[in-house]
Amino acid sequence: MFNLPNTITLIRILLIPLFVLSLLNYHETGDEFFRRAALFLFIAAGVSDALDGFFARVRNQRTTLGSFLDPLADKALLITAVVMLSLPMGRLTRLPSWFPVLVVSRDAIIVLGSLLIHMLTGRMTPRPSIWGKCATGFQMITVGWVLCRIPQQVVPLSLAAVFTAVSGFDYIYQGMRQMGSPGD
Repeated sequence: MFNLPNTITLIRILLIPLFVLSLLNYHETGDEFFRRAALFLFIAAGVSDALDGFFARVRNQRTTLGSFLDPLADKALLITAVVMLSLPMGRLTRLPSWFPVLVVSRDAIIVLGSLLIHMLTGRMTPRPSIWGKCATGFQMITVGWVLCRIPQQVVPLSLAAVFTAVSGFDYIYQGMRQMGSPGD
């Protein structure tokens, strides 16, 4: 049950409160150390996402626990970061309030849709899509962009929004296909 990939995922989950504390301290003090710490923690969490997947494949250590923990950790990190950065945080540019609504709504649709499919069919086949991977990638780039205090975040934010919306519709479509195909 607990192997190296799952341990790395758990560490990623534990980095989330440290990330939040760093942002809150930056907001309170304006001390650049805390902004840099938040950026470092976010990057470390992102790298840990790549590492746990790599080790799970290379060591053939994929587990049921990992298949649930890994996306949960990703969603928790990104939702936390997007929501926190839509609040006033010192001299950081705020993400527009519609962006966390979009991200949280898409993820809620995915979770509720998965539960509904499982309840109605007794099975659920999670299939990550290229759209979802692009959405996650551009959401991470957008968060990093803000944390680095790079001006003009319109391009990564726009790409993150488009891919988040497209992936949401794709997951709805895929879910409807799973509901309608008994032998799939």
